[in-house]
Amino acid sequence: MEGILRNVKGTRDFMPEEQGLRNTIRRTLEEVFASHGCKPLETPMLQHYDLLASKYGGGAEILKEVYRLTDQGERDLALRYDLTVPLAKVVGMNPEMRLPFKRYEIGKVFRDGPVKPGRFREFIQCDVDIIGTTSMLAEAELISMTFEAFARLGLDVYIQVNNRKLLSGLLQVMGIAEEQAADVMLSLDKLEKIGVDGVCDDLRERQIEEPVIAKIADFLRNGERSLDGLANRYDEQLVQEGAAELQELFALLQEAGVAGEVRFTPFLARGLSIYTGTVYEIFLKDGRITSSIGSGGRYDKIIGQFLGDGREYPAVGISYGLDVILTALTMGDSPFEARSADVFVIPLGTEAEALGLANLIRKSTSLRVEVELMGRRLKKALDYANKERIPYVLIFGENERAAGTVVVKNMISGEERTIRIKDEKDWPSIFTQMQA
Repeated sequence: MEGILRNVKGTRDFMPEEQGLRNTIRRTLEEVFASHGCKPLETPMLQHYDLLASKYGGGAEILKEVYRLTDQGERDLALRYDLTVPLAKVVGMNPEMRLPFKRYEIGKVFRDGPVKPGRFREFIQCDVDIIGTTSMLAEAELISMTFEAFARLGLDVYIQVNNRKLLSGLLQVMGIAEEQAADVMLSLDKLEKIGVDGVCDDLRERQIEEPVIAKIADFLRNGERSLDGLANRYDEQLVQEGAAELQELFALLQEAGVAGEVRFTPFLARGLSIYTGTVYEIFLKDGRITSSIGSGGRYDKIIGQFLGDGREYPAVGISYGLDVILTALTMGDSPFEARSADVFVIPLGTEAEALGLANLIRKSTSLRVEVELMGRRLKKALDYANKERIPYVLIFGENERAAGTVVVKNMISGEERTIRIKDEKDWPSIFTQMQA
């Protein structure tokens, strides 16, 4: 039996304390998304493989990590690797929906990739996408939303941004052939992690010729890195278009008073081939996790290509990894209390009345109330509440029932008060008094 009782590699169980924190993260993000006018959407985890593998999907690199399967009808299926391609499918199946369509989706995705701290093979993505507008205001709102969301989670982040047009133009400046551009971008995307020499080695593994590698290395070591400098130095159309979009984005963020650090990173590419304009990645400032904890970008072509009706469906989105956020919170001081209840009711020969009392508190407050169910003596029941970090205990015995009272104990301060039960409207003020 021991050999059976194990998790699949890259998956894990989340015990109540962690799952409670995950639920809090989810609720916090949903509140931020909804406050920006985003609508909820849910798509199936199971998708047709040809949809995920299409040239308008995630590209060849990500297909190496797809979990592929066949059902009893011998249909070729796969578990979704992100929430973007299923969204494109939804828009393609509903071409007359009102635009812009601002949606959020929080759901599981699956990738058969490397496992490391904060990275699993089954994980939850939290996505927001805006469909139907080319305005850079959409990017600015997603970045603003990101800073708000992580501030509420107690995490200090910065965002790296680039533009795929600008990067494509720089590849032209370096003399990179169009058929090599995708591979070169994937290598350049690793620059901050592996350095110039590492990029050169990666390019060799991708069978890029040495003269091309030499040009790239020289540009990485000696080339211009500032946004304005690139725009002033190179006349290539793609460089000019990408730089202009980024300059507009920075201006919008500044004029809107968006608080948060946004860094221009000229070789940021993002791995997926769907991106057509702005791309960005989110990092923790304190470096407790070095990989990105969120990312996204603009993908203006894939939805229209899915439809094939000649119409354009410009789109931009951002995605946060819930599980990597959880890892970050558990590695530092979390602002959230990891407890399942606020009040613990201990009956002493008054079980039915205690349950009614718990229901009364639930009805008149927003507090989470648990009732002692094991018949433990008072000392052991108090010990349980203490270990579960429940801040308030109500002791309700036969004497309290006869007197119409209940003993309220603050488990943090140790203070006890005997409270007369008059009216359900009294309960909120009782707990406020105990906290004061």
